[in-house]
Amino acid sequence: MKLAALTLLALCFLAANSLLTRAGVLDGTDPLAFAAIRVAAGAGVLALLAARRGITLRGGRRWGAALALVIYLLGFSLAYRTLDAGLGALILFATVQLGMFSLSLIRGERSGPVRVAGMGLALAGLVWLLLPGGGVQADPLDAGLMILAGLGWAAYSFAGKYEPKPLAGTAGNFLIGTAMFAAAFPIWWGAAITPFGILMASLSGAIASGIGYAMLFRVLPRMGVATAGVAQLGVPVIAMVAGAVLLGEVPGARAIAAGALVLAGIALATVKPYSKINSSGS
Repeated sequence: MKLAALTLLALCFLAANSLLTRAGVLDGTDPLAFAAIRVAAGAGVLALLAARRGITLRGGRRWGAALALVIYLLGFSLAYRTLDAGLGALILFATVQLGMFSLSLIRGERSGPVRVAGMGLALAGLVWLLLPGGGVQADPLDAGLMILAGLGWAAYSFAGKYEPKPLAGTAGNFLIGTAMFAAAFPIWWGAAITPFGILMASLSGAIASGIGYAMLFRVLPRMGVATAGVAQLGVPVIAMVAGAVLLGEVPGARAIAAGALVLAGIALATVKPYSKINSSGS
């Protein structure tokens, strides 16, 4: 029950990232500046949470996870220049699951025909979603950036699966990510920033990202790599519904159909089949 509650709360936080980023960028805040504020706010909160138990900053894996985090943040923020909150979340989610599935194959996890067929169905839904026309507003460049963000998140989630100290590792990742953005300060210095955008980026970093990722890292070690993302199945659904209610971004019929195809494929590929009845008949 505790695991289910943590997972549900983490889902809401992760879905909120799409809404907060879309709202902040629409208000006029530069995506690069938004990402920088977001990761810094997340680092601050996580550093406070992890201060008593220590923060993990060393090791090649730490820098690899931080780089994956930065790739995700950059692609995510830039993509929301044109993508609706729900559409962006769906592209991101599908890419994450396909990426993690591929990593599970590389790691040698078992993948039967049903799982392979499910991921094929999800990939078909994603391709259909990204095809031009049909009322789906997906700029090719920004859709590609969201796919890049999804690959970054997949790599980051994969690193979380093997994180021995979730909170300490997450804090370290965000602090190193903040340092990476600081090193690129001349690139985004002078970018447009609005007070509302600062608020949205701060909430996204401190609450939706910092605390949300800390929760996610507590859940991931208790799942297989290929099934780690199944708990995230509700993220794009939450984002689409909230985007329609809060931002007025109502998805079209094709987006809903393609999204349903993606989610159905992922569910087919990641949900474990029912256990066989044992020989005692109980």
